[in-house]
Amino acid sequence: MIKQVTSVALLFIAGFLQAQEEKSSFSLYEAQSYALEHAEAVKNAQLDIEAANQKVVETRAIGLPQVNMEAGFQNFLNLPVQVVDGAFIGQPGTTVSFRAGTEYNASAGLSVNQLIFDGSYIVGLQVSRLYKDFSVAAAEVSEEEVLYNVTNAYQMALIAQKNLGFVDSLVDATQKLFDQQKNYYELGMMQKEDLDQLEFSLLNAKTSFENAQNQMKTSMDLLKMTMAFPLDQNIELTDDLSVLVNQSFALSADLGSIENNLNLQMLERQKTLNEYNVKNMKAANLPSFGAFFNQQYNAYTNEFDLFASDQPYYGQTVWGLKLTIPVFSSGSRSAKTKQAIIEVKKAENEIDQLKRQLEFQEMKLRNDFYNAKRMLELQEKNVQLAKSIYENALAKKEIGEGNSIIVSQKYSQLINAQTQYVSALVNVLNARLEIDKLYHKIVK
Repeated sequence: MIKQVTSVALLFIAGFLQAQEEKSSFSLYEAQSYALEHAEAVKNAQLDIEAANQKVVETRAIGLPQVNMEAGFQNFLNLPVQVVDGAFIGQPGTTVSFRAGTEYNASAGLSVNQLIFDGSYIVGLQVSRLYKDFSVAAAEVSEEEVLYNVTNAYQMALIAQKNLGFVDSLVDATQKLFDQQKNYYELGMMQKEDLDQLEFSLLNAKTSFENAQNQMKTSMDLLKMTMAFPLDQNIELTDDLSVLVNQSFALSADLGSIENNLNLQMLERQKTLNEYNVKNMKAANLPSFGAFFNQQYNAYTNEFDLFASDQPYYGQTVWGLKLTIPVFSSGSRSAKTKQAIIEVKKAENEIDQLKRQLEFQEMKLRNDFYNAKRMLELQEKNVQLAKSIYENALAKKEIGEGNSIIVSQKYSQLINAQTQYVSALVNVLNARLEIDKLYHKIVK
């Protein structure tokens, strides 16, 4: 009975541990979601937002009461010497010196300071909230970069997977023909040169397969790295490449606007920060007003009995107001304000420059996309045609009507067509991805 219970418990634990293992199959959406949850860049961006929240709290606290407690102890190894005019004790024309004070002094006190008005503090509160928004926007940039990298890596992995399957089918067809022709050679029905030519084609096919396998592994490792997925675990892709390609083909004229570009939005936020800096410089010309309160106790003795119950402590209480009016800074504040205004103008120029660059990029990317789309349609037909020609050459060779050299040539022609097709496929997906990034349309 105990063994049965133990076995059930072990099975339960094993099932639980298996459930805790990393998910191994991903659609593109799931890969993006996983990356946003695990990527270190996104985690750091979220930490920056939390730090910005704490910055708001820190700035707000400047205008709230500031309370401090202080305590001090002094042991005078040599009491300070006081010198007074002798007339003070009836000896005019002389000076009299004496040591004043006690050997041990102690003090303890409480101070409270409250800011009532400060222009820079008001601007600082506004900037701290804007800084939080700035951190949120920066987090969006990090997330977009992660989504871009994962999407690109996922698409490249699907392409490598498709290419591997294509090359594998060529290896099978070429191997089948070689085995058949080898039997003919052993029966003396074909020349050694023709068989060698077929074997050469087979070795080329196997080499292409090895390269395709290596490309597949590299692309999968790259995807795992961009997802922050464990590199020592296997991963399976569930999306279909043809579906993603068809989705990429659907490019509408009103897909987006460059005004949505994150880099442009970040520059505009930077300009706003610079404008607040101008306000801060101008606020430095305004008066600041505050209040303070201080309660202090002091003890004096020549014996080290500061903590004795009968040791007297002398209290002192004071409160007051403090008004500071900036009068003259020899042009320093004016120079700082002008520098801040210059930074605003520079930000405006940078925004104009980036808009012009984005407009050019928009036209170029759209042209690149439509050209890549047309090339993909052509290359897809070329691959189908080259494959048909190669299969016909194989069929003729099987019945003894073909030539091994022609088979090799048609194989090279097919591989070249497939290479161009893969390149066109990459260009289409990359062009569409760049357009989505331009318009801030990469979504999970």
